[in-house]
Amino acid sequence: MLEILGTIGANIISLPGILGLALGMMTRRIWLGALMGGIVGILTTVIFAHGSFAAAGTFELLVAIVIGLCAGSVGSVIRIKGATV
Repeated sequence: MLEILGTIGANIISLPGILGLALGMMTRRIWLGALMGGIVGILTTVIFAHGSFAAAGTFELLVAIVIGLCAGSVGSVIRIKGATV
């Protein structure tokens, strides 16, 4: 259980969370922000696995993609709501 929570928390405060949020704030299209966040999640997992999909765990990759999607979507929503105020 602690390993699962550690993986989720590490991805939130690592590149998929922070860079996904930043990339999401660059666009007003939620799907595009989510897509960019998901791509960041894939790339960071592969980079930290030394460039090999075989070395990347399925669960770690899945968590990174989901966190990236969520962070990119939240970034786009921040951009949309910030522009209307």
